[in-house]
Order: sequence, then structure tokens, then C-alpha cells
Amino acid sequence: MTAPHDSPTAAELVEAVREFLENDVLGATEGRVQFHTRVAINVLGQVQRELESGAAMADAHHDRLAALGFADDIELAAAIRSGALDDRYDEVKAAVWATVRDKLAVANPRYLES
Repeated sequence: MTAPHDSPTAAELVEAVREFLENDVLGATEGRVQFHTRVAINVLGQVQRELESGAAMADAHHDRLAALGFADDIELAAAIRSGALDDRYDEVKAAVWATVRDKLAVANPRYLES
């Protein structure tokens, strides 16, 4: 919950709409409308996960970049391209992999299961 807003939170509202689509609309539709309902359910799930975890993931990402000595992804990418971090491969790999895991956890957590 973000002040001055009360409950339900934005994530809870998104979850309620997603569950309505899943439980009441999806089975009552077919064809193109059912496909677009599935797409809407997936989008709302992604928005819900980002609302719930996005701030913590952003803080963690910022901390990883700072630990490598960079303010943002653009600086990190330039350093990787130039070879300036070749001697810190394991450290960079761990930071990039953690960022990829966070992105997948929001976009589609099922991809992390395999």
C-alpha cells in the first residue's frame, strides 16, 4: 500500500481483475476473445508481480550495478563491450544473471522452473 492510498492495493486490484478473467470470463468465451482473454490474464499477472516485487528488484539491481562501479545499465554495457571488465567475468556474470532472473520472475516465472 502506498500512502495516501488505502487497501486494496494496486496489486490487489490487478489480482482481482486477473482472477475474474481466469475464473469467470475465460471459460465463457472461445476463439479470438478467449485468446485475448488469456493474453490479458498474462499481462495482468506480469503487472501484479512487478507491483509486488519491482521496487525490491530495482533496489537489488542498483546495488549490483554499484558493486561493479556503474550507475546504470548503459555504463555497464559499454564497459562489457570495451573489455574493461574481462578480468571480473565471474562477478559480472553473477550480476547479469541475477538481473535476468528478476526479469523472468516478473515476465514469466515458469521459465525459471526449467
